Amino acid sequence: MDEAGLDVFVVRAPDNVLYLTNFWGMKGYDAAVFPREGDPALITLGTSAADAAGTAWTSDVRYFDLYDAGDPRPPASRTLDLALEAARDYERVGLELSLGTQASDRMVGEPTTFTKAWFDAWPGAADATPLLNAARAIKTEQEVARMRIANEIAGAAMEHVWGELRPGMTEAEAAALWLGHVHGQGTSREDVDLALGFSLVWSGPGIRTFTATGDRPVQEDEPTLFEIWVCADGYWCDHTKNLCPGELRPEYAELEEQLVSVYETLVGLCRPGQSLAELDRAGRDAIAAIGYPGQPSHPLCHGVGARAHEPPYAHQAAGGELAEGMVLAVEPGVYWEGGGGLRFEDNFLVMTSGPEKLSPFPDGIVRRG
Repeated sequence: MDEAGLDVFVVRAPDNVLYLTNFWGMKGYDAAVFPREGDPALITLGTSAADAAGTAWTSDVRYFDLYDAGDPRPPASRTLDLALEAARDYERVGLELSLGTQASDRMVGEPTTFTKAWFDAWPGAADATPLLNAARAIKTEQEVARMRIANEIAGAAMEHVWGELRPGMTEAEAAALWLGHVHGQGTSREDVDLALGFSLVWSGPGIRTFTATGDRPVQEDEPTLFEIWVCADGYWCDHTKNLCPGELRPEYAELEEQLVSVYETLVGLCRPGQSLAELDRAGRDAIAAIGYPGQPSHPLCHGVGARAHEPPYAHQAAGGELAEGMVLAVEPGVYWEGGGGLRFEDNFLVMTSGPEKLSPFPDGIVRRG
């Protein structure tokens, strides 16, 4: 912040509030005022006082009501009032001016956004997003520990589904098995307050990029692909796992072998100092070499942390390199014309000694036949 000439961050995205205060809000109306020097302030609903007392790092917590009988304005206006008060003594303010996506709050059904008044309140503000992205890309030991929990929950739910998956079951039923285990068993862990799952499940010809989970039946001789995220108390994992409840068709066995080789190439490159542009180039060249030039249409590598998708991203038109402490989702995929294909994905901690796979569930196609 000193190098960027910033006196204070004023943030409202749930993932940045979590990163700076350790508090994961309920409705997304929260904010954090985080100065370069001095004590930060957390702004949240009065109904969240117990949560703030139990989790927030900052002792300065300022509360407001979701509904105020004497104030008909929306609740974000009361957040703004408190943020202005907390930041009034600081000259150079950094806001999230270029925030493209943000993680969800605990309710997630209605992601909260702020009005133009929020940005107008600090007319000379600088964009704090690049600095926050750079800081968040390198994970602390505490963050890695929390991401391990999310990975464990996702893997345990996949084990549960593996015991229950049957041909003829719909994609939506398979997804419900996974989601129910994440929310029920994940939340029941002693080290978790709230675990939520997010999924896209496709089977056989339903495997595409990207369509919604539907009522297509699970195929006996083709993979059922689980594109899955778990959020455990605000920290995420992002996986793609594949199950086949019967004897796998030969064309899928061949594609699995080919894509495993690409996957291993990419994972092997996840070391400190590796160029992100060259990582992307190497992966796409390897996919072209097995007969699928131009694929996939999605990124091959991205960061994971307080969001399921966050910087850094591997892109040939961008710069940057990997550093120790980053956590990356590596996800090469191949998709056939008309439907079907494969994607493998897991999360890896970048270390000098080599990348560490965080999920306990295996890659490739897990099958019975």
